[in-house]
Amino acid sequence: MSWGTELWDQYDTIATHTQKGIDFCERFTHFLKDRCSIELKYASELKKLVKSYQPKKKEEEEYQQYSWAARFWDVLKELHDLAGQHEVIAENTQGQVLKDVQSLISEMKQQRRKDLQDGAKVQDQLKESLAKLDKSRRNYEKAFKMAEKATDDYRKADADINLSRAEVEKTRNMMMIKNNQCDESKNEYAAQLQQTNQHQRDHYTQQMPSVFQQMQSMEENRINKIKSMVKQIADIERSVVPIINTCIDGMVKASDGISAEEDSKAVIDKYKSGFPIPADIPFEDLSNSSVIDTSNANGTPKNSLDNRKGTVSDKKKNRKDKKGGGGLFGIFTSSKATINKIIGLLGEESKEDFSDLPPNQQRKALNRKIDEFKKEIARETAEREGMLKMKDVYVNNPALGDPNALEKKIEENAQKIDSLQAEMRKYQGYLANMDAKPSPVGQRRNSLSDDSISQSSTNMEMSQTSLPGQPPVAANEPEVYTDEWPEPPSDEEFEEEGAIDDEEDHVGEFEHAEGDFDEEGFPVIGTCRALYIYEAGNEGSVAMTEGEEMFVLEQDQGDGWTRVRKHDNSEGFVPTSYIQCHFYDQDEV
Repeated sequence: MSWGTELWDQYDTIATHTQKGIDFCERFTHFLKDRCSIELKYASELKKLVKSYQPKKKEEEEYQQYSWAARFWDVLKELHDLAGQHEVIAENTQGQVLKDVQSLISEMKQQRRKDLQDGAKVQDQLKESLAKLDKSRRNYEKAFKMAEKATDDYRKADADINLSRAEVEKTRNMMMIKNNQCDESKNEYAAQLQQTNQHQRDHYTQQMPSVFQQMQSMEENRINKIKSMVKQIADIERSVVPIINTCIDGMVKASDGISAEEDSKAVIDKYKSGFPIPADIPFEDLSNSSVIDTSNANGTPKNSLDNRKGTVSDKKKNRKDKKGGGGLFGIFTSSKATINKIIGLLGEESKEDFSDLPPNQQRKALNRKIDEFKKEIARETAEREGMLKMKDVYVNNPALGDPNALEKKIEENAQKIDSLQAEMRKYQGYLANMDAKPSPVGQRRNSLSDDSISQSSTNMEMSQTSLPGQPPVAANEPEVYTDEWPEPPSDEEFEEEGAIDDEEDHVGEFEHAEGDFDEEGFPVIGTCRALYIYEAGNEGSVAMTEGEEMFVLEQDQGDGWTRVRKHDNSEGFVPTSYIQCHFYDQDEV
């Protein structure tokens, strides 16, 4: 049976029915959750019950003496195992069935939403076709009425002898126009009617049955999965039944092990004193002056009660002794106290040299602090190098900015670096003292003092002003910065005596590299087009005209200039903002 053929006019009913199926799955999910909660709670209560009635350590020996007590202990053990099986039922139900039901609900919601969207789309198409048919039919009716009216007007005008021939002819022409419009509306209505009928046949024989079939398959799949899940629940419970039966058999076996005769014998064996039964009490004749001492005539010891009292007092004494002993728990208490003490030390506010921490923790804290200072010094050094480079750009291109404005920032940066180095040396001294070694940092020279930085800055200014290949920036040229500063110096550069000389050598290498730019074979990395006219005013720059095409040899390095090659093989720098670049690596992406 197919829903598409049998329920072709029950689309809304089928949509409601499938929603009820999803609601049932959600209700089934709640049922499984409640069932698992009950199983877990039942298992927890059983285990709590077992724990409450389980014999204490001091009672175990007594429980072993009597069959009823020992077998009851066995029943408690079997009950504990039985509680574990209820936990297994809950865990397997949650991990298998409940997970599958939630996945089924999610799939059904998505499938139902898709089917309803498809069904709504098909119905909207049919409604649209019916609306077009109704519109064409109304147009045809209107045109037909107007044509009839025009025909009546012509007949009246033709029969009226007072009208001129021109007026009659005009009425006749109007009749012909209206009749033609009526015929066109009629033909349009007929074509739309044929199209709508075909669409309606497809709607009820192909499109909607396909949607109904999808919804029917979804519903049947839901039913089959519910069927398998119910069976899976039964299988989960059946899988633990053998173990539960084993627990019950263990309880039955424990009950069979209870023997009243043996317990009675055990009581006799435990409490039997071995004394004979007292003899008859003799008659005391008061007329006879002799007094018979019958205090021990029956052979029963006088101190039997005293002995029992002494036994009770011994038990109390033993109980006091047990309370006084620490045993194994004393070890864990001592260990826990030690751990808490260590945690308390770590949690308190540490001293500057971390001397309140254990040695290993102190060493780690000092090394961590030194690493932080090294990172901060490297960052500040990179910032200083960037400001020096920016200052050189200002010196070579005054239009970009005043180089003297950076002097104060460079000086503050140098002071900050010195302060950071002093703090780092202090912590290095703490570390050296901890290792019982003389601190080498006390003898190190500060290569980044104010004097050295000022000298380095002056050298950089002198070297950069003499660069022949650095072109100036045109007027109103935007200021360009870059984040690609030189790599910060390593720790050895801060500690070596010749750090200033190394920096000067580095500047010299930079000058040499800048001077050899024209001799290097730069590959072509793209093309560019001049947006404005630029006249070369300095050595190293090239002139260009608006719209001129050139090759790009080197991208802008942050100074606002791009190296290009013209078609006459002349090379040089042009302002980056004056050109529009296209790089070849963009095509590869």
